[in-house]
Amino acid sequence: MTAAPDTGCSPPGPRPRARLAPLVLPVFVPSAVYGLGNGAAAPMFPLRALELGASPGLAGLVVALSGFGMILMDLPAGSIVARLGERAAIALGSAAGALGMVAAIFAPNIAVFGAGMLLTGAATAVWGLARQSYVVAVVPAADRGRVLSVFAGSMRLGFFAGPFLGAAIVHGAGPVGALWVQLGAVVLAGGLVAVMPEPAEGAATGVTGIGTVLREQRGLLTTLGSGALLMGAARASRQVLLPLWAAHIGADAAVVALLFGIAGAVDVLMSYPSGLWMDRFGRRAIGVPSMLCFAAGYAVLPFAGSVLWLGVVAMLLGVANGLGNGVIMTVGADIAPPDRRAEFLGAWRLTHDFGMFAGPIAIGVIGAVSVLGGAAVVLALSAGAGAVAMYRWFPGPGGVLPDSAR
Repeated sequence: MTAAPDTGCSPPGPRPRARLAPLVLPVFVPSAVYGLGNGAAAPMFPLRALELGASPGLAGLVVALSGFGMILMDLPAGSIVARLGERAAIALGSAAGALGMVAAIFAPNIAVFGAGMLLTGAATAVWGLARQSYVVAVVPAADRGRVLSVFAGSMRLGFFAGPFLGAAIVHGAGPVGALWVQLGAVVLAGGLVAVMPEPAEGAATGVTGIGTVLREQRGLLTTLGSGALLMGAARASRQVLLPLWAAHIGADAAVVALLFGIAGAVDVLMSYPSGLWMDRFGRRAIGVPSMLCFAAGYAVLPFAGSVLWLGVVAMLLGVANGLGNGVIMTVGADIAPPDRRAEFLGAWRLTHDFGMFAGPIAIGVIGAVSVLGGAAVVLALSAGAGAVAMYRWFPGPGGVLPDSAR
């Protein structure tokens, strides 16, 4: 197995930090715009599915197709970025994302809406991998936690603002209004990247067969990847379970959008500090508390019988998401082989994105045969298991990777 030499923590003694200013236009601004659209539309996807006649269980399953789209495209995305470079990959992803949103907006039935969700997920896989690959190429290992957390935080900033913008539009146009916001954001973010020059290292990595990468890195993808998978499940599930629980207790769509926005504020506030803590104390010191907060939030959700208590749960899950801001991307960057970075990162993202797909699927299945509260309990237990996996295998202080992870 080939392992990357960088493990990503600061060496002793003072040293200059990587500057963030050169990354504002090529990375942070497009990510914030993309996140704005996601933030406006995410809480409305389940409600749009309900409008089209889906039951709560079916709504969870259909929205989960976005995660399935990411799974289908994660491995090809690594090859696309390695072969075409970042800018062309972004253009391709933006076009697919726009087409997916058009399908979701004008869907005459739940099947067409599901196809739109599938395309949206595929676009997100290409878009996210291209941005991450660029950051890994230009940022020193000792600053990865900070820069990747700001990168994730810029998208979370948009995700925070999106529900407030979405709430105003949803009030007049219904859930589909927020989907128009995402369509505009996808087009604008793609355009911002398309007019920029290709990074010097955009297509510099060697192109390696995906099968080779999977065989060589199967140990890391199995051990550390289990923690990434369970974090993905915890993250994606809140975007489905919270709106469905809100509908269960009688809250309207505009209130759901505002709750997501308030929780997003916590997310944004945690971005920069979590990156600094990662660089100083190791990736494990961020991953484990994040998963424990997810476990606590899902455990108490079945007791949230009012909008006020639902807001408290949403904020606790926002703290969880904010604590883990950038940790999966940073760990992936730490362990990626330099000569096949894009392909490995595609495989690494697959572990996380499979969890993002499986979490909402679990909600749909459990909600169809039982109650939504049962889904929350299952998610609490899986988040606790994720905390154990991260404690055992994620890098600790000094960037040391446990032998059991290899």
